[in-house]
Amino acid sequence: MTTMTETSARFREFKMPDVGEGLTEAEILKWFVQPGDTVTDGQVVCEVETAKAAVELPIPFDGVVHELRFPEGTTVDVGQVIIAIDVAPGSGEAPAPAAAAPAQEPVEAPEAEAEPKGRTPVLVGYGVAESSTKRRPRKGAAAAPEAAAVAAAVQAELNGHGAPAPAPVAPVPAGAPAGGRPLAKPPVRKLAKDLGIDLATVVPTGKDGIITREDVHAAAAPAAAEAPAAVASPVAPEAPAAAVPAAVPDSARETRIPVKGVRKAIAQAMVGSAFTAPHVTEFVTVDVTRTMKLVAELKEDKDMAGVRVNPLLIIAKALLVAIKRNPEVNAAWDEANQEIVQKHYVNLGIAAATPRGLIVPNIKDAHDKTLPQLAEALGELVTTARDGKTSPAAMAGGTVTITNVGVFGVDTGTPILNPGESAILAVGAIKLQPWVHKGKVKPRQVTTLALSFDHRLVDGELGSKVLADVAAILEQPKRLITWA
Repeated sequence: MTTMTETSARFREFKMPDVGEGLTEAEILKWFVQPGDTVTDGQVVCEVETAKAAVELPIPFDGVVHELRFPEGTTVDVGQVIIAIDVAPGSGEAPAPAAAAPAQEPVEAPEAEAEPKGRTPVLVGYGVAESSTKRRPRKGAAAAPEAAAVAAAVQAELNGHGAPAPAPVAPVPAGAPAGGRPLAKPPVRKLAKDLGIDLATVVPTGKDGIITREDVHAAAAPAAAEAPAAVASPVAPEAPAAAVPAAVPDSARETRIPVKGVRKAIAQAMVGSAFTAPHVTEFVTVDVTRTMKLVAELKEDKDMAGVRVNPLLIIAKALLVAIKRNPEVNAAWDEANQEIVQKHYVNLGIAAATPRGLIVPNIKDAHDKTLPQLAEALGELVTTARDGKTSPAAMAGGTVTITNVGVFGVDTGTPILNPGESAILAVGAIKLQPWVHKGKVKPRQVTTLALSFDHRLVDGELGSKVLADVAAILEQPKRLITWA
């Protein structure tokens, strides 16, 4: 099911696959195996998070885990080797020297093997051609003294305009190999570089001697305090000492969260949609008392036994009927060919809030489903999303979407279109409100709907008709029968 290579007759490598169309990287969330564990063909060895979803990766052969190339929490490019498997344990054959990553850099990403020309195969089946190329040799340890000398010269130039400054005696980080590079993840290394901190002078507090962001900030605080003294004029008059508040590390006042995975994809998609498709949003407030009565009746219907019945089910069916009555709304804009693509099917997206962020899986061919089938599909979609098991395929190919902001007690909103879709319907909270019904003010169940649409595809008249049809069905659910 993935890309793999064969380093010898005994050791085989398993690469990070493209688990969705066109994805370039994934983060390793959790390893389910450790070196020495026996694995079998099809066994899940790790869980990774892509820009679309969390996905479990199965190993495509039997053997014993020889090496895990990356720790949990590392973002790995598609095509990089993530695990090595001993497929003939006990044979006595030694692994190829280039197969193992240097022990002194457990948190550094090893260089990827050169790939054949063309796109990395996706996670769709076995039989991927094995690479005949070899790993590029890593720079040897002999290069380290030269790099250190260059760094020292540069620092000396900055400190004393050519006069080298005395080098501080740095403690050896616990758990770091003697003479090796300090252990730190790439974001921490970048932070240290931005702050001008030499990682060799930082005392690590992380597990296994790994330097954390807090360690770098702690090392930066004394340097910041000494900086004014270093640049003060020698002839400046002495000023009275002023009380300076103690420096507070950034971590005590703010938290920085790397933008990656699902959150990164959401940000990119929303910015792209907002600045590509001209959005128009229309609103309508509707009496849904009869819809709520229908929901109560369906819960007692034997034909609906075993499926979840709620207002969202009726709203989804109402939107499908409205699309059937106004099919032009179900379209996409093809920028490359300057064409409007009419869809003769409806893949109905349902926005779902999950611990990893908002995702929008869709029900394939929702227009062909009966009410019980639609209810079953909705239930499966929500359960899978909450469990974090939604596949990238389940989120691809949507045509229109429903987002139920009412579950958070919100009246309505102005939703942003999913890229490539023509419309999105926001459903507000259903509340008991005073309403004029049959000439009298009565308490009725009322909600507000908001429909955003791409004005390149949908003009005001068409958008208004779709929204009005949805509202009319929710007000008089019997229209589901007469209009369907």
